[in-house]
Amino acid sequence: MGTVLFVLGPMFRTRLIQLRKARNLTQQALADAVQIHLNQIKRYEAGTTQPHLDVLIRLAKALHVTTDELLFDESERGPSADLALQFEAVSHMPEQERSIIKALLEGMIVKYQTQQIVGNLGR
Repeated sequence: MGTVLFVLGPMFRTRLIQLRKARNLTQQALADAVQIHLNQIKRYEAGTTQPHLDVLIRLAKALHVTTDELLFDESERGPSADLALQFEAVSHMPEQERSIIKALLEGMIVKYQTQQIVGNLGR
């Protein structure tokens, strides 16, 4: 199996430090939980190296967050908590109901995007 390489933004090291400290973990405690050497945690937090995908997943699990929470700022990715709960409720509905809700959402999104475009043309 080949190695998967990806480039994490500068936010990763900041989020890693914030999340580790918020959970009152030392670098050594986090390294132990993830089963990697302390120096790797230090390198991640310094921004001199990045974890492989399997380590990234273990970091997220050890910090009790999703990988999205570890990689992205709250405003960068995914719905807000209230919308996430609503989407979860919709996911349990019958297909016909979900289709109607999807169509409504698509219509509202197109309306919003159109308003943004028209507003930008008037500037």
